[in-house]
Amino acid sequence: MDFLDLVTEVINLRSFSNMWYWIVLAILWSSLSHWTIGVPYHLVSRAKRGDARAEADMMVLSRMNAERMLQYAQSSGVPAMAFATFLLTGLAITGWIYGVEFSQAIFLLLCPSMLVLALGIWTSRRLHDSDYANVPGMLRQHRLIVQMMGVVFIFITAFWGMYQNMNVGPLG
Repeated sequence: MDFLDLVTEVINLRSFSNMWYWIVLAILWSSLSHWTIGVPYHLVSRAKRGDARAEADMMVLSRMNAERMLQYAQSSGVPAMAFATFLLTGLAITGWIYGVEFSQAIFLLLCPSMLVLALGIWTSRRLHDSDYANVPGMLRQHRLIVQMMGVVFIFITAFWGMYQNMNVGPLG
């Protein structure tokens, strides 16, 4: 048994049959729905219940993160979008045209994450344009949309993963 066989035996690149992939998927969507443009959602909940300190923290964090996201989008948005498009296209081609399961799995993690990032920039723009009026409402709306996206993309990923596992079989 040479080193490469040992490495491929220990690190299984069959992503959809690997428990760690599904753990990463759950953590990804949990994190994406908890951090609404960089503001932990428990601050939004506590501010809604009338906690003045939580409301002040939420306002500071939302203003700081929204301005940071908008500045980044303005200064580096086009190159970042070009790189993201290149990366996702490469993953899609190697995944579905050439049948590389690992590329499919990474695509199904990154593509929705990029959409959530775009949603965060849109929410940041709305917050900025409204001069940060109704921050809790906009953050709740952002979180609800992210959660709905999570349901859809987790279903798509689970469906595709089951399909791949049934087609490839247990021994790959």
